[in-house]
Amino acid sequence: MTEATTTTATTSGRPGLDVLGLFRRPEIGAFAGLVLVFCFFTYFGWDRNFLSPLAAASWLNFASTIGIIAIPIGFLMIAGELDISVGAMVPAAKIILATATGFYGLDIWLGILITFSLAALVGWINGMLVVRTQVPSLIVTLATLFSVAGLTLFLSLYLTDTTQLALRDDDTRPVVEWLMGSYHTLQLGENGPTIWRGIQSSVFIWIAMAVACYYFLHHSPWGNWIFALGGDQESARNAGIPINRLKIGLFMLTAMAAALTGMCETILSNSASTTTQFTLIFNTIIAVVVGGVLLTGGFGTVAGIFFGTATLAIVQQGINYTQFDRNLSNLIIGIMLLIAVLMNDTFRKMATNWSTGKKK
Repeated sequence: MTEATTTTATTSGRPGLDVLGLFRRPEIGAFAGLVLVFCFFTYFGWDRNFLSPLAAASWLNFASTIGIIAIPIGFLMIAGELDISVGAMVPAAKIILATATGFYGLDIWLGILITFSLAALVGWINGMLVVRTQVPSLIVTLATLFSVAGLTLFLSLYLTDTTQLALRDDDTRPVVEWLMGSYHTLQLGENGPTIWRGIQSSVFIWIAMAVACYYFLHHSPWGNWIFALGGDQESARNAGIPINRLKIGLFMLTAMAAALTGMCETILSNSASTTTQFTLIFNTIIAVVVGGVLLTGGFGTVAGIFFGTATLAIVQQGINYTQFDRNLSNLIIGIMLLIAVLMNDTFRKMATNWSTGKKK
């Protein structure tokens, strides 16, 4: 067995743990950051029930709102692109769904279909502008951000004469609420322990989406196309990869994910407004970067994005379960997130140095 062998052997002859390979995985730094942040808030939030089911629900619910969008954003960043128009797509989806069902009285399933279709159109426009004009996607989606936000406000006032709308009650509403906008509790037996309490439907959608996207990115041929696109576009084009269609598809996926988040929030609260969510833009990008995705593209995993989203959510919500001054919350958030990002680079450098040292 040579030094280049990727799997070590145990005394029984069976494969052992490849420590170097483990440390070189993109998500290991994100996971280490998640553990560090979780332990930090567990210690300082012990007296305020940070580990209670309701506390866990608070950060899981927050994570799902970010995570549903963060995974497609991560795909775009791996492919070397970026979409910041999601901050306007979320309220646009809310208004579209509420207008279709609450104002015009359409069936809620039809309203969901209309919302997804219009979101896909916005994503298609983003993708077409990027591939046709060669303008950086940051600039294109910045323009789309303000365009969609302005159009949402104008049409809401023009069609309904208000910027605040509610959904319409119908026979299918309970099913839709259970799937997309309800709180769920799991208790073992009538007097048994509570496994979770107050978990929104969006959490289960986020987990299911993460599983599906993990397979897509890491076990399907299209996943290799995304990595190739972020590594070298010309080489990817020469290899026969339809880079234009792939980019457009990724922008459409991102817009539809933002619409899904918006619809889940609307169904949960039974209200919609036109307020553009600028904070959501930064949160999704932070979650992806903390998850180990490189800003230069070509590197990242769905698991890392998942861990990065959870880290951000714990930092954002965990501060409420400590005795720290709330005025210092942004400082603590900045420090903890910086540490998590630095851990990603540290693990990669350690693995690279270890690998180089073994070859000498």
